[in-house]
Amino acid sequence: MTLQSYFVLAVFILTIIGLVKFQQRPSLVFGIALLTLFSTQMVTTEQVIKSLSNQGLLTLILLMLCSIALEKTRLLRLVAMKVIRPTYTATWTRLFGFTVISSAFLNNTAVVSTMLAPIRNNPNHSASKLLIPLSYAAILGGTLTLVGTSTNLIVNSLVLDANLPSLGFFDFTVVGLCLVTTCGITLYLCRSILPDRNMKDGIAQSYFIEAKVNPESSLVGKSVEQNGLRHLQSLFLVEIMRGDCLLSAISPSEVLQANDKLIFSGDISKVSQLRLFDGLSIFAENSGLLLDNLREVVVRPESILTGNTLKSVGFRSLFDAAVVAIKRDGEKVSGKIGKLKIRPGDFLVLAVGEDFKSRRNIRKNFILLSDIELDSRLSGKKEWLAIAGFIAAIALSAVGVISLFKAVVLLLGVLLLSGCLTSSEVLRRFPIDIWVIISSAIVLSYALLNSGVIEVFNQIVSNNSSLFSPLIALITVYIVTLLLTELVTNNAAAALVFPIAYGLAVSIGANPMAFIMVVAFGASASFISPYGYQTNLMVFNAGQYKLNDFIKIGVPVSIVYSVTVITAIVMVFGL
Repeated sequence: MTLQSYFVLAVFILTIIGLVKFQQRPSLVFGIALLTLFSTQMVTTEQVIKSLSNQGLLTLILLMLCSIALEKTRLLRLVAMKVIRPTYTATWTRLFGFTVISSAFLNNTAVVSTMLAPIRNNPNHSASKLLIPLSYAAILGGTLTLVGTSTNLIVNSLVLDANLPSLGFFDFTVVGLCLVTTCGITLYLCRSILPDRNMKDGIAQSYFIEAKVNPESSLVGKSVEQNGLRHLQSLFLVEIMRGDCLLSAISPSEVLQANDKLIFSGDISKVSQLRLFDGLSIFAENSGLLLDNLREVVVRPESILTGNTLKSVGFRSLFDAAVVAIKRDGEKVSGKIGKLKIRPGDFLVLAVGEDFKSRRNIRKNFILLSDIELDSRLSGKKEWLAIAGFIAAIALSAVGVISLFKAVVLLLGVLLLSGCLTSSEVLRRFPIDIWVIISSAIVLSYALLNSGVIEVFNQIVSNNSSLFSPLIALITVYIVTLLLTELVTNNAAAALVFPIAYGLAVSIGANPMAFIMVVAFGASASFISPYGYQTNLMVFNAGQYKLNDFIKIGVPVSIVYSVTVITAIVMVFGL
C-alpha cells in the first residue's frame, strides 16, 4: 500500500470513530472528512462537484421538500383519528397497518409526529403500549419502497454514482413485505413485554415548570398553604430554589421569600393558573414572551443545545423563543430551567415570538411535534392539489412513466407556483445535514478508489477467497451495517458500508444486488437503541420509556428482522 492509501484509510477509520464519539454531529464529522480529502488532493474538484450534485441525493432532498406540503394538509390527521378503537387488538392492528402503508410512501417522521397526539390523548389504552409499535411500524413500512426511507434513497444515490442502473421503486417490496409480516407478528406476540403506564398522570408529573416570586409580590412572607399553592388544578409544587439552596418535599408551612424560584410539576395546559398569583412570573415571560403561543418540540441529537444550558447558548435570541417547561425520559429533573443541561430527546414546551417561524435554525435543532401549526395549513383547492400532486408523482414514477427525479422536480415547481409551498419554507426545511453526509460519503468512496485502498482490499479478498463465501460475506456486511446503525445513524451507516460491500461483492464474484440490498435493509434495522432512528427518539420520551424497554422488545424484533432479511435476500436476489 502507498502512503496515500494509508492516509485515506486513516481518514476512513477516524470518520467511523468520530461518528461513534460525536453521535450528535454526523454532518460535522463527514464535513471535516470531505474538507480533509479535498485539501490534500485525495479527490479531484470534478469528483467533489459530482458528489454534491448526485442525482439520487438530489432526488431524496426534493422528495423531502415536497412532503412538507403534504404535512400541511389534514389527510394524515383525519386518518389518524380513525385508528383508535375500544379494544387493544383492533387499535394495534389499525395503527400498525396505517403506519406501515403511510411510511411506505411518506416521510415516516411526519407519520409518527401525526400519530403522537391521538395516541397520547386516547382514553382507551396506555400510550406506552402503542408508541413503540408505532415507531417500529414506521421503520418496517419504510423498507417497502424506494421512497419509504431516506436510507433506501441514499443507497440508490451511491448505486448511481457507481455507474449502476437505478434501483426500481418496488425492488425492496418483496423483502419488505416479508419483514412487515414476520416482525409484525413478533411485535404483536411480544406486546405483553411493553410497559403499561398511566400516561395522563405520568406525563403531568414529568413536566418541569419554573416560576419566580418577584420582590414586590404579595406572596412574600406567607406560607405555601396561605398562598393557595397547594390547591392548583393538575399542578404540584415540588421544589423551591432559594439562591443556591434547593428545598424539596415542600411543607405547607414553608414561608416564601423574595426571588424564590418555584418548581412545579404537572399539566402544561394548566400553567395559566400561575398568572392569577400576584408577582409570580413564568420563566418564559421573564424573557419577554407571553404564553399565548406554545409549541412542543423534541431536542435533536445534533442540536447546539446538547450538553449546554439555555442560558449559555442565549436561547431567547437564538430562536426567538423561551422554554416554559421541560420533560425528560420519564426522569425527574431538578433545579433552575436556565441552568439545566439539555440532553438529546428532551421535550421542551416553548413560548415563541413572531420571528420563530422564519428562523432557519429551528429544524436543525428540534423535531417539531406541533409541526403543522408552524406553517399555514392548506385548505380547499391547495389542499387537494398538494395531495393529488404527491400521489400522482409517486404513482407515475412507480409505474415507470417518468423518473422519480423528474417527477419530484415537476411537483416541487407546481407546489411553489401554486403557493402550496413558499420559498422561506423550502429554505427553512432544506435538509443540509443529509446533503453533507451523503455527498461527503460519496467523496470518501472516491478517495478509497483513487488511493488504491479498494484495489488492495479486493486483492486481499481474492487471495483468501476460501474464507469469504458469498453467504458469509453477505452476513458479515449485514452485521457491520446493523452495528453502525445502532452506534451512529442509519444514514451514516449506509453511506460508510456501501463502497466496502460493493467492492467485496465484485472481488468474490457474488451478486452485487444482494449486497446492495443487505446494506439498505441493515441500515434500517434500528430497534434496540432509541437514538439510532429519529422515530425511536420521538416515542422514547412520549411513551416515558426506559432504555431497557427498547432492549426487551427490540432484541427479539431485531433477531427476527435479521434472519428474515438474510433469508429473503438470498431467495429473491440470489448470491
